[in-house]
Amino acid sequence: MGKKKIILWLIVFVSCLSFATFIFAKQEIPKKDDLYKEIELFASAVSYIRNDYVDEVGSKDLIYGALKGMLMSLDSHSQFLDPKAYQEMKVETEGKFGGLGIEITLRDGILTVISPLDDSPAHKAGLKPNDMIVKIDGESTRNITIDEAVEKLRGESGTTVDLMILREDEKRLLDFNITRGIIEITSIKEPAILENGIAYIRLVEFQENTPKDLMEAVQGLKAEGMDSLILDLRNNPGGLLDISVEVAEVFLPKGEIVVSTKGRVELQNVVYKANYKRPYLDFPLLVLVNGGSASASEIVAGAIKDNKRGIIVGTKTFGKGSVQTVLKLADGSALRLTTAKYFTPSGQQIHGEGIVPDVVIPLLREPKEEGMLAAKKREKVFEKIEDKTEEKKEVEEVKTKKYDNQLQRAVDLIKGIKAYELLKT
Repeated sequence: MGKKKIILWLIVFVSCLSFATFIFAKQEIPKKDDLYKEIELFASAVSYIRNDYVDEVGSKDLIYGALKGMLMSLDSHSQFLDPKAYQEMKVETEGKFGGLGIEITLRDGILTVISPLDDSPAHKAGLKPNDMIVKIDGESTRNITIDEAVEKLRGESGTTVDLMILREDEKRLLDFNITRGIIEITSIKEPAILENGIAYIRLVEFQENTPKDLMEAVQGLKAEGMDSLILDLRNNPGGLLDISVEVAEVFLPKGEIVVSTKGRVELQNVVYKANYKRPYLDFPLLVLVNGGSASASEIVAGAIKDNKRGIIVGTKTFGKGSVQTVLKLADGSALRLTTAKYFTPSGQQIHGEGIVPDVVIPLLREPKEEGMLAAKKREKVFEKIEDKTEEKKEVEEVKTKKYDNQLQRAVDLIKGIKAYELLKT
């Protein structure tokens, strides 16, 4: 294919995309002269690669590579998904998949654990929120993309993967050898009456059936005598936006703002309000969060906090508050594109900021959840790892904590609220 044909094909392709964007988003199309000028530059590079590169490269490989680089240059959550990666993403949303059971992101260019899923191989091995994955099976993760990392971490149940983790707070490297498993996620766990009518529910991830399961759990606990509730969102990496709204409105008066999204396109500017006909408003509510609480968890915590429906307890949340829209392409691939950001009812931006609890209570012996490396330190991180790998220490066996001081403080706070209410009667 000659250079002129490549340019013509790309101009037609980009023109179609621009027209479609105009129709869907009603936004201004970039100036044609500027767009075509840059497309010609791209076409020249493609032509040189096809004609002069040492090995023959297929057209689709070139276009896929360009799309991956283009999406990766936008932000750490936007990505190009080839057909295989797109299918894997759809499988994951069904709540059952093979792998380690960790939610990951790129923060300051470093592959970072948002949170291990409850009872997953990663959780049992001892991975923690904000752990930096610097090597996978001995290979550096420098400049890795999210989809490349997912492909390396996924695998058949029973196979193993070696991870080298930098745990910044402890200033040491840890080696993990983790056996992959089938990850089956149950969104609601451990509903129970702890003592004196104080109930506890752990919500581990937001899935399609979560609102229904949550309401059933609350109804069951009320039948057992629940008069107050602790909702545990610690290490919950999030999930679907509409599900987070449905969860929050279980506890909010009808008409109250849950969250708003704001983007460059007018259609992305949406205010979501509670619409549940019979919300639970007649008992004290306390929400537990930590650095592994992200996305949908932060939406719920922010809504409860700003609407003064309950008390947020724990440590500052992760700060993942952007909206990703999946746009399927003709060949089965897709774009996972950041299209908006979340804002709490008071207008606070969640992305990069997180939710600060009303009552800050660090978990005993839990690594601090602040002080992430700036982008300019990234190269120093990897240089240190490459030069001093002999200093790494094997991870110690993880022991289950029998005493959860955050939960105990939450129980004490509920007791105090109930005692105060009695004094007013």
